[in-house]
Amino acid sequence: MLLLLGGGAAGHWGLSLAAESTVVIPAPADDVAAAPGATSETAVLAGGCFWGVQGVFQHVKGVTSAVSGYAGGDAASASYEAVGSGSTGHAEAVRIRYDPRQISYGRLLQIYFSVAHDPTELNRQGPDTGTQYRSAIFPANAEQMRVARNYIAQLDKAKVFGKAIATTTEALKGFYPAEAYHQDYMTLNPRQPYIVINDLPKVDNLKRVFPDAYRAEPVLVGRGA
Repeated sequence: MLLLLGGGAAGHWGLSLAAESTVVIPAPADDVAAAPGATSETAVLAGGCFWGVQGVFQHVKGVTSAVSGYAGGDAASASYEAVGSGSTGHAEAVRIRYDPRQISYGRLLQIYFSVAHDPTELNRQGPDTGTQYRSAIFPANAEQMRVARNYIAQLDKAKVFGKAIATTTEALKGFYPAEAYHQDYMTLNPRQPYIVINDLPKVDNLKRVFPDAYRAEPVLVGRGA
C-alpha cells in the first residue's frame, strides 16, 4: 500500500494503473444458517491492503463494524512494521461484525470474491506483494469453514474467474486490530492517489453490482462502530 506519513513507515510505493475490475459471480449454494435470536456474528477476511477491504465492507448494509488488523500470526508480531516484513505469518485482514438478520456470511463472501479483491492473485493484490497481502479467509467456526471451502469449490468448478482461486482458508488463531492511523483510511483520505486508483473503484463496483447491499454512509471505527 502507499503510505504517506512523512518518514519511516513501511509501504509499497507503486501504483496500479489499471482500473479495479470486478466479476459478477453466483451466490453460494451453501450458507451459514442464522442462529435463532442471533443479532451479531463475525467474519475475518484478508484480501490485500486492508484499507480497501475495510472501506468496501463499511458500505455494506448489515455490517455493524469493520476493523483493519492482522490475522494469521501471533500477538507479539501484530504491528504494521513487523507484518510488512512478510515473515510473521500475518495477513492484513478485516474483522467484520454483521447482523445475520440483514446479511448472511455467504453474502459477505460473495461481495469479498466479486468486488473487494481479486481472489486469483497469489500473495499479492495490485501493487502490493508479499504473503501479508494474501487472499485468505479466517473462519470463526466449522460452519464458516465449510461454507467458505464449498464456495471456493463452487466458483472454481464454474470457472467464473478464468483461473483458479488462490484464496486460502485458515483457522482463526486471533485477530489484532491495526494501528489507529490505518482505521477508516479510505474515508479519511479519499484523494490519496493509492485510494483513488486502487480502492474507490471497489466501492463503485459494490454500488453497481450489489445495489441492494450498498449503503452510502459508511460505518466507521472513529464513530464508535
